[in-house]
Amino acid sequence: MAVSICPTITTDNPDTYARQVELTLTYAHRIHIDIADGMFTPNRLIDIENVWWPGGVRADLHVMYRDPFEHVEALLALRPQLIIVHAEAEGDFLAFAAECHHHGIEVGVAILPETPVEAIAPALGIIDHVLIFSGHLGHFGGHADMSLLGKVQQLRELKPQIEIGWDGGVSDTNARALALGGVDVLNAGGYLHGALAPKAAYLKLMAEVTARRD
Repeated sequence: MAVSICPTITTDNPDTYARQVELTLTYAHRIHIDIADGMFTPNRLIDIENVWWPGGVRADLHVMYRDPFEHVEALLALRPQLIIVHAEAEGDFLAFAAECHHHGIEVGVAILPETPVEAIAPALGIIDHVLIFSGHLGHFGGHADMSLLGKVQQLRELKPQIEIGWDGGVSDTNARALALGGVDVLNAGGYLHGALAPKAAYLKLMAEVTARRD
């Protein structure tokens, strides 16, 4: 599986959101959109009703809500490729996953650093994507805790073909190691949006992960 570099869209401001989307789509065709309720997270991000993206773009929604399943209708109406919710969230995940799959939408689960793979292992049969989270909820940046690659190995043993993402601290200093460690999707926020030349930064990350993985 080829490794993807996926720019993240993280803001509470609709104008900033539009600028981030428009800029990232000058060089990428898959984006990772963060939404947060200010209860599961320390801050609130863009409201669901202000989320959009142009046609022909793959959009993954990272839903940092205490009870994301209360918003299933609004999330499904956006028609993303993938909806990622947190293992630590409240609500009926099995019913949520069934509803997403019924509408042709993939389901992902994010796990915080302290959450073991064992917590989601019983549901892996219906999970399409697992996001290893090593950042700060609701913010760009964070430290890429490379010890969390152990979770990637565990997931590969349990479900070899599952797509695995990483969120937090992705940069040109660790992208290759993350890819070699088995991560399929590197979600990059601060490294790209903080760069003087975001497209060049994106291409640098792509160059780091193009080597074939063993």
